[in-house]
Amino acid sequence: MAGGAEQQQTHRAGVLKQKNKHHKHGKHRTKGEIERENKGRVSVKTLSKKQKKEQRKQDRRHKASQLRRNKKDTVLTEKRQLGSKDGPPHLVAVIPLHAGINAQNALQLLRSAETGSVYEGAGGGDSFGLVLPRFKQRLVFIKPNAADLHAVLDLAKVVDTLLFVLDPTEGWDSYGDYCLSCLFAQGLPSHVLVTQGISELSVKKRTEARRGLCRVTESRFPEARLFSLDSAPDSALLLRHLASQKQRRLAFRSRRPYLLAQSACFEPGPGPLGTLRVSGYVRGRALDVNQLVHIVGHGDFQMSQIDAPRDPLPMAARGTRGGDMDMQEGDDEVRMLMRADPSRQESLQTEAELDPMEGEQTWPSESELKEAEEALKQQKVARKVPKGTSDYQASWIMEREGESEGEEEGESSDEEEEGDDRMEEQEDFMEEIDSQDGDVSEGEEEDVEECETLTESGRDDHYDEKIDVQEEREMVERYRQARSDQMFPDEVDTPLDISARVRFQRYRGLKSFRTSPWDPKENLPRDYSRIFQFQNFERTRKRVFTEAEEEGQEGAMVGWYVTVHIKEVPPSVMEHFQRGRPLVLVSLLPHEQRMSVVHMLVRRHPGNTEPIKSKEELVFQCGFRRFRASPIFSQHTSGDKHKLERFLRPNTPVVMSVYAPITFPTAGVLVFKQRANGMQDLVATGSLLKVDPDRVIVKRIVLSGHPFKILRKTAVVRYMFFNREDVLWFKPVELRTKWGRRGHIKEALGTHGHMKCVFDNQLPSQDTILMHLYKRVYPHWTFDPHVPEPASWVKNEAVVNPEEIEME
Repeated sequence: MAGGAEQQQTHRAGVLKQKNKHHKHGKHRTKGEIERENKGRVSVKTLSKKQKKEQRKQDRRHKASQLRRNKKDTVLTEKRQLGSKDGPPHLVAVIPLHAGINAQNALQLLRSAETGSVYEGAGGGDSFGLVLPRFKQRLVFIKPNAADLHAVLDLAKVVDTLLFVLDPTEGWDSYGDYCLSCLFAQGLPSHVLVTQGISELSVKKRTEARRGLCRVTESRFPEARLFSLDSAPDSALLLRHLASQKQRRLAFRSRRPYLLAQSACFEPGPGPLGTLRVSGYVRGRALDVNQLVHIVGHGDFQMSQIDAPRDPLPMAARGTRGGDMDMQEGDDEVRMLMRADPSRQESLQTEAELDPMEGEQTWPSESELKEAEEALKQQKVARKVPKGTSDYQASWIMEREGESEGEEEGESSDEEEEGDDRMEEQEDFMEEIDSQDGDVSEGEEEDVEECETLTESGRDDHYDEKIDVQEEREMVERYRQARSDQMFPDEVDTPLDISARVRFQRYRGLKSFRTSPWDPKENLPRDYSRIFQFQNFERTRKRVFTEAEEEGQEGAMVGWYVTVHIKEVPPSVMEHFQRGRPLVLVSLLPHEQRMSVVHMLVRRHPGNTEPIKSKEELVFQCGFRRFRASPIFSQHTSGDKHKLERFLRPNTPVVMSVYAPITFPTAGVLVFKQRANGMQDLVATGSLLKVDPDRVIVKRIVLSGHPFKILRKTAVVRYMFFNREDVLWFKPVELRTKWGRRGHIKEALGTHGHMKCVFDNQLPSQDTILMHLYKRVYPHWTFDPHVPEPASWVKNEAVVNPEEIEME
């Protein structure tokens, strides 16, 4: 522009310029915008949410660390209290595992230790106490009768350490291995292996003997240390190891207060019962006088009071017993700690009260009773119908020929039906087994001739006098039944003299054993009105254990020496203690005195090969309890129905169900079978599974038939039933074959039980048609808390081989 200042021009975009979209930031403000708007102020809502999240994380970390610290402190406190002046003495049981070992030599070496003071009889029976001021420890050594298995097992439930004395060459014999099997199944506490006699060998043989003994013990104790006990230095080394040994925790006793009687006296009452006063050290947890106490092998009882006498095993430099009990060492005064409160004391009621009129709402009037009597007179003759059928359904069932003859006799009881089942099972395959036995009769005759020749050569004229012929026949019959059940499981023959719809009227068919429903409250037996049931057993178990831990500070504390007054005790308990057997007391948790259906998961012991039949009387040791009962066996499966097992099978876990007092898991289970001579054989070991009356145990029977005519998928089947009415009755039940075919009954043919069946595929001519029927079974009420003492394994004051006793 001439003659003027140049003016700067700016570019303006036109209307057709491209416009890009703005960034979509989710309609939320950025952190910078929030900080500028708040000007340093922080939103309370945002802070609380973030802070809550951070606090939850920190709280979880702090809670976990506190739990670890508390658990660690508890373990250290228990370890430091054991054997100290504030805790119970360290209880050691000396158990020889070989017949050629004299355990008194080991006890004599420990008793003559120069490091402490000896108190004879400090543990009751053959025992002594040892106070070691150098280690600040108190130990009690007790030696049970090694031939009395019950005494060994009862002591193993309460002792802190088991001192096994081994033979220097063999380690243990067959009876020692039998004892170890029982102890491992019950729960093994801390243990020490000791041998005597190695120092007497030469220097060259000493190392070889020790190596050979280590190889023997590796199978049972892979990491155990072997100690020699031949001199005073060896005993001092062993005592040091016992004082500092790590203790193994057994769950079934750590949650309950228990006590081993060191002295006892009996005061007779006005009747046959009296008061038993038992003195000993409290172990496990604090003992409350209002709880029930169980005397192992004798039953449940109530306590009346707890006293605090003088401690018979004081430490050398001890002034008082503890902060809670101000008693001097030389004070002979007995103080009463607590007395039972009747309003808070647990009841001894074991069974529920049975009220036969519980379902009635009103009592009928006289006119109604008269009308009922007239209606009964006008009723038709009663007919046998399946159990659970209503009157309306029964009225539609037509009466058939041959049904009304024996109907006036009434229905048989459950026991009679079970007896019929057993008779049927015994007769099922006798003909087939006899035929199999007949095929090898010639070989058996040769074996008999050889046995007769051996007998004559041995000149044992008194051999037959030691054999029980009746017992031999029963054992042979039991072996045959077990073999038949293994070859043809659950198969039974349809009876010819009674209708199948009457004989199997309590059975039903299932479309699928796994998925078909079965009401657990249907047609319960009368014994179920006597038991108790939890709405949720697992939740109750956790609540009981939690309450026991919270209330563990009330009562006689762990380590106190107390005298427990137990009322209404029979004199047989005192006689049991006077014979030198251990007397063990354990306090029961809530509900553990009540009866229910207890299920135990066991596995057959490999050392037992005799057939064990369901509902056979056995001896159980479940936790601290010992009782007799007749269990029923069932499979261990995850479904809601469990199949009954007629025999205890090897190498297979089996669930045993019995009526027994409630016990909260965990607890070890030992199962024994008592012989006619009084000895008890270990047949199974396992653990307590649960307490559940609603566990459905179903018995299965299999009816078999044979194809008579086959046309593709259709076949005429015979020999499953023998009259037309039975075919029509079981027509809705599904059929199966051994070759995997499925089918159903289409129609009945004739009057002799033949039937036309249709299957899902071509039926082979060699196939067998099967019909599965089921019914629920329950255990029998045979619980007996009084178990007879087993016969001793001792012969001429030495433990002998159980196999030798059996042969004799």
